[in-house]
Amino acid sequence: MDNKTNNNSYKNRPQEALPTVSKIKNQAQPAINTNKDEVIAQFDERIKSTLDEGRKELIDKRHKRGYRSARENLIDLCDKDSFLEYGQLAVAAQRRRRDIEDLKVNTAADGIITGLATINAQLFDEQASRAVVIVNDYTVLAGTQGVFHHKKLDRALELAAELKLPVVMYAEGGGGRPGDTDYELSLNLGSFAAWAELRGQVPMIAINNGYCFAGNAALFGCADITIATKNSWIGMAGPAMIEGGGMGNFKPTDIGPIETQTKNGVIDIVAEDEADATRIARQVLSYFQGSTESWSCADQRKLWPLLPADRRFVYKVRDIITTLADTDSFIELRRDYGCGIITGFVRIEGKPFGLICNDCQFLGGAIDAEAALKAARFLELCNNFNLPLLSLCDTPGFMVGPESETEGAVRKMSDMFVAGSRLKSPMVAIFLRKGYGLGAIAMTGGSFSRPIYSASWPSGEFGAMGLEGAVHLGFKKELEAVKTEEEREVLFNKLLNAMYERGKATEAASYLEIDAVINPEDTRKVIIQALGKNN
Repeated sequence: MDNKTNNNSYKNRPQEALPTVSKIKNQAQPAINTNKDEVIAQFDERIKSTLDEGRKELIDKRHKRGYRSARENLIDLCDKDSFLEYGQLAVAAQRRRRDIEDLKVNTAADGIITGLATINAQLFDEQASRAVVIVNDYTVLAGTQGVFHHKKLDRALELAAELKLPVVMYAEGGGGRPGDTDYELSLNLGSFAAWAELRGQVPMIAINNGYCFAGNAALFGCADITIATKNSWIGMAGPAMIEGGGMGNFKPTDIGPIETQTKNGVIDIVAEDEADATRIARQVLSYFQGSTESWSCADQRKLWPLLPADRRFVYKVRDIITTLADTDSFIELRRDYGCGIITGFVRIEGKPFGLICNDCQFLGGAIDAEAALKAARFLELCNNFNLPLLSLCDTPGFMVGPESETEGAVRKMSDMFVAGSRLKSPMVAIFLRKGYGLGAIAMTGGSFSRPIYSASWPSGEFGAMGLEGAVHLGFKKELEAVKTEEEREVLFNKLLNAMYERGKATEAASYLEIDAVINPEDTRKVIIQALGKNN
C-alpha cells in the first residue's frame, strides 16, 4: 500500500473511533489518591508483603522444617543495616493466570533477593567489605527461576562485574520454572554465562541448604567455594525432570545427598546448618578481603614434638597446621576428596594464605590423581586473587602403578605443574619431612626455586625417589648376592642409612637444593619475613 492510499484510508475512518481530548475529559475518571499518609501506608503494606512478617504462613512452614527464611539468612550474613535491595517489588510473571494480590504474597520478589551489602566491616574498610548478595527463596514456588527472577539475577551479576565485588549466593531451589505465562521462556538466558564469567574475576561463594536442582545446581557448581549443610541434596536434575526423561522415579532425597557430593569434591565445606554455613561464608570471604590486625597463636615450641622421632611413623598433620596458624584461622576445603593433599585457608600474623599440605595418614603422603586435581584447582583459585600460598611438604612422590593410571594420573598430576607454572602469587614452601621425586617438585609449584623461600625442618629428607625404593633399585645386584635374609636386611639398612645421610635436610641445603634449614619454632617468623610486610 502506497502512502497516498494509506493516508486516505486513515481519513476515511469513522470520527467516533478517533480518541479526542474533549471526549476523555467528559468521561468519569477515578479519583487519584493525593492523601500522602494513605500513599505511604499503601507503600508500607506493599513492602510488608515481601517481608517475613507479611508472609507468616509460608515462613512458619519453613521454620517447621528446621530451616531459616531467606531474609533471616540475609540478615545474618550482612552487616547491620548495610543491605541495599534491588527489585524487591517484583512478582512472578503470571499475571495472566493469577490475581495480583496472590502474586504479591506468594511470589514475593519473584523468589530471589538481590542487592549490595557490606560483610565483615568490623574487620576491613568499607570498600574491602562490600559484596553482592543473592539469596534464592525456596518459599516462593520452590525457589524456581522465573522471568523476573533471572532479570534480577542478571542485574546483580552485572553489578558484581562492573564494581569488581565478591558474590555470596544462597542457591537453594528447583531450577527452571515452566509456569510463567506472561512471557514465552526460551533457552536464551544470560544468567549462566554471566555467572560463569565472574570465575577468576571476583570471589564467588555459594551456600546451599535443602534441595538444589537443575539450574540452581549449575549456579552452585560454578562457584569458587561451595558450602552445604548436612541437609543438602544437590543434583543437575530434580525428580520431575529425571522421571520425565524416562530415568526412573526418585525421591528428592535420593539425588545428590551430602555424602555423595563431599566424596566427589562437589562440596568444599560441610556445615551443620544455615547459621553455621553463614558463619563459614563470612570467614571464607574474609581471606579474600585482606589482613586482620588482631591475632593470636599457639606456643610454637609445641610444633617439633608433634613430629614423630621415627621417620617411619605417621602423624596428625592437621595438629601441625592448627598450631602453626593463627588461632581458629584454619578452614579446610574438600576434606573427603583427594585426601592425600589438604587444601584450605590459614592466617599467619593476620595475613591470609592458601594452604596445600600432604597428609601422611593417607597413602603415606603420596599424591594420587584426585589429590593432584584438587591441588591444581586450588592453586588456580589462589592465583586468581593473588592470595599467597603456603606449602607444607611431606611426600614420597606421586602415586604410581597400573591402578593409578586407570584414574587418569598422567593428565591430572601434570595439571599441578601447569597450575604451578602460572603462579603469580608468592609461595613459601616448608618441608616437614619427605621431599621426594616429582610429587615434591609439584608441591613447590614445579621447582624448588619457584617459591620465594623454601626451607626445611631438620627432619627433612630429599631424593629423586623414596629411600627404600632407591636402595632396592640402585643396589639390586648387591642385595641379591647376599646369601641369607638376615645378612640382606643388615646390608639394606646400612645402604638406607648411607642414602639418608646424603639426602637429609642439612646436606640438601649445602647443595642449595633448598634455601635453608630452620628451627620449627621459627616457621611463622620466616614465612612473614619471606613474604614481606606489604604482601
